[in-house]
Amino acid sequence: MAGKRSAGLLLHRGRGEDVEVLLGHMGGPFWAKKDAAAWSLPKGELDPDEPPEHAARREFEEELGLPAPDGEYVPLGEVKQSGGKVVTAWAVEADLDPAAVVPGTFTMEWPPRSGKQQEFPEVDRVAWFSLDVAREKLVKGQLPFLDRLLALVSG
Repeated sequence: MAGKRSAGLLLHRGRGEDVEVLLGHMGGPFWAKKDAAAWSLPKGELDPDEPPEHAARREFEEELGLPAPDGEYVPLGEVKQSGGKVVTAWAVEADLDPAAVVPGTFTMEWPPRSGKQQEFPEVDRVAWFSLDVAREKLVKGQLPFLDRLLALVSG
């Protein structure tokens, strides 16, 4: 995983204490029974030589089946997750109806060593969370993005 790079968008809405962020619960069998630290901002890997913001917009659409929102894309910088992947993110103030999401899918061998390929959604659900609840839901490596967003919207 070292050297892998991803980019994503952190949608937010509301003001002050009422700020909410949009997170997706990671799809597939490994995450099915997990909730705490099993959610992510919509993101994905960069193609070779692809600008990170372009990748963030593309991956948003691939994961959620909706176009990336219009609006000002404010850089939230990078974080390095525990597996070594570097994630770059942008904050975008936008509203989105989670019921409108049509997640993309991926294929993997499941059960392991069975020789059977199964298709799973990239995200199996999407929801808005207050920042306090988001801190419990978000994978640990992405938590700094919440602090950076809070500084942005309260500054």
